[in-house]
Amino acid sequence: MDSDAVSAFADVFAAVGTVGAFLVGFLLLRREHHREAGRAEDERRAQAERISAWVELIRKADGRNDLAFHIHNASAMPIYDVELPLPARGDEETASEFVGLVPPGQTIQRSAPADWLRTYVEPEPVQIEFLDSAGRRWNRDEQGTLSRTD
Repeated sequence: MDSDAVSAFADVFAAVGTVGAFLVGFLLLRREHHREAGRAEDERRAQAERISAWVELIRKADGRNDLAFHIHNASAMPIYDVELPLPARGDEETASEFVGLVPPGQTIQRSAPADWLRTYVEPEPVQIEFLDSAGRRWNRDEQGTLSRTD
């Protein structure tokens, strides 16, 4: 083998190695970018995941039973513009129970519609919409699914 062929082979080998190193670097960068995006989404959801709402029977001071919404904020920051959308019947316009602010670590109670008492069986989750401390709007449905709304 002559020296020109060896030199050409070495040049091709170096070029392939350079392209390969670039591709590996690009793939690693892309993987890290996806990992960071997932971590950022987890951080955005962290507060919202700690919010829950349900309806439950309570006993009033006079001994009567009443149905109440419970909104629990287990996070370290308050939540704002809290609303509990109420299901509409037939052609009724949808309404919601506005709660406003729920401080960190607290559970707020609000009266539920009186006609719900007839069909009440046991505590159950209810839909809730709120703003987290960063101003992002969230919705948790009756099945517990959390989604961000814009």
